[in-house]
Amino acid sequence: MRRRQLLGGLGVAAAGVALGQRAVQAQGRPILLPPRLRAGDTVGIISPAGATFERDRLDLVIDAVKALGFVPRVAPHALARYGYLAGTDAERAADVNAMFADPAVKALLPIRGDWGSARILPYLNYDLIRANPKVVIGFSDISALLLGLYAQTGLVTFHGPHGLTAWRDDQVEPLRRILINGEMLTYTNPLLGGDQDRLMRDQGRIQTMTPGRATGPLLGGNLSVISGIVGSPYMPDTTGAILFLEDVGEAPYSIDRMLTQLKLAGVLDGLAGFVFGQCTGCGPGEGYGSLTLSDILQDHIKPLGIPAYAGAWIGHIEPLWTLPIGGSVTMDATVGSLQMQAPAVS
Repeated sequence: MRRRQLLGGLGVAAAGVALGQRAVQAQGRPILLPPRLRAGDTVGIISPAGATFERDRLDLVIDAVKALGFVPRVAPHALARYGYLAGTDAERAADVNAMFADPAVKALLPIRGDWGSARILPYLNYDLIRANPKVVIGFSDISALLLGLYAQTGLVTFHGPHGLTAWRDDQVEPLRRILINGEMLTYTNPLLGGDQDRLMRDQGRIQTMTPGRATGPLLGGNLSVISGIVGSPYMPDTTGAILFLEDVGEAPYSIDRMLTQLKLAGVLDGLAGFVFGQCTGCGPGEGYGSLTLSDILQDHIKPLGIPAYAGAWIGHIEPLWTLPIGGSVTMDATVGSLQMQAPAVS
């Protein structure tokens, strides 16, 4: 997975009346909602994965946290380096554990992704985390942390912005509505500028593979990262779930290989629904003989016979949707929507 500059847009609408949280469980544990955020809360800035090589990158994140109305608290090893990692596995894990142990800290925000979150999963104190539920948000490599926390504790986490995303209004507003107001949102692809006066949509189209609606806990994240934790105790049980996947900079054969791995490991068995987001820079190369991304999804997902669509506005694009990992959602593969069924914070 190659990380790239974020691009794109988002369409978000408020969901209707709550239908009630389903009795969703993570690895046999009841789900655990983090307390909602309030203005003036302390947000811990962490580096669980790749190193931050320039101090001004951290300063940008500090400025963003302040502009959101929160108080930043920088982890001791936020600027540490161990090669391409932000310190050793023990140091990065210690920062996460310390933020959960600190009663003043209400949320954890990674500076960036890159690689390394999966390496710290065995070193986290899950009893401590379970006893002190907090908002954890991020995407890309942070998918491993989000899924690992949910699998081990039942804590609902959030696939959304990390510190170095753009933090424009169309990204900030839905985050506030979910994490501060406790609202339920419905996500559909944005109507991009070039299509606003067209009779048909050209950009941000979805492709329905199998029409229909399904409800279940939302699980997913970056395909490359998820394929790396399959078979471990940090991969949640996907039975009855809505699985979403995205990636960046991967050749079609690589997407094929990773989806095959998920299929052989049983991750696709028993899904209630499937959503594929954006795969930026994942087109076939020059010459002939390559399968397309559409071909690969048809091969692996269509035979499942479950509601499924591709092209959701999820991925290494901008703005980033804030999606509740472990929260109950209803997907509609015909129109291309994800609707939260209950608040994701307490």
